[in-house]
Amino acid sequence: MSLKLGDKVPDFVADSSEGPIKFYEYIDNSWAILFSHPNDFTPVCTTELGAVGKLMPEFEKRGIKVLALSCDEAERHKAWIEDIESFSEGKGKVTYPILADPEREVAVKYGMLDPDEKDKAGMSVTARAVFVIGPDKRLKLSILYPATTGRNFSEILRVIDSLQLTANYSVATPVDWKHGEDCMIVPSIPNHTANELFPKGFRTVPLPSGKEYVRLTPQPNLP
Repeated sequence: MSLKLGDKVPDFVADSSEGPIKFYEYIDNSWAILFSHPNDFTPVCTTELGAVGKLMPEFEKRGIKVLALSCDEAERHKAWIEDIESFSEGKGKVTYPILADPEREVAVKYGMLDPDEKDKAGMSVTARAVFVIGPDKRLKLSILYPATTGRNFSEILRVIDSLQLTANYSVATPVDWKHGEDCMIVPSIPNHTANELFPKGFRTVPLPSGKEYVRLTPQPNLP
């Protein structure tokens, strides 16, 4: 299965390091991130899970429910967590569940499997997938990394800031945008409407074409 942006994501029930998880029930009406790992007790995954632990206050501040997934059993996850927290020197507490998916049921539903990476039994393992899911249970963002490349979770937080902003305001975020910086008014909004929607005002960037399509405005959800 290949999920497309805007698709309603599949529901599932799975065991985890914190006990059984009913996915829809767990995320309720919140934003959520589901990210997968090839195997337990692997070096890159250990660094990633510790990094997410350190960033949990940032995810919580944004109202994000966090779930990791690895193909191994839940009991194996619990032992692995000790290594993760030790490696991160106590700064990366795993306070979020790691889903167990030994039969690859969730991985198949979400299209996470990496055909080039196998476990010792010759079964495909999950790639480093990232799914950001909105309160409507629809897919807002997907990023797929190969097993050999670790993710930048600070970048994922940056993208979540953009997704949550643009879900509520008629703006887009330019290259390298960060929370607090100017946004761009979407082209479908005419100037007279923009004047009403953006009381802080906006400026139009002059371009050689003479077309007035680059309009910058202060981030609208800030005082």
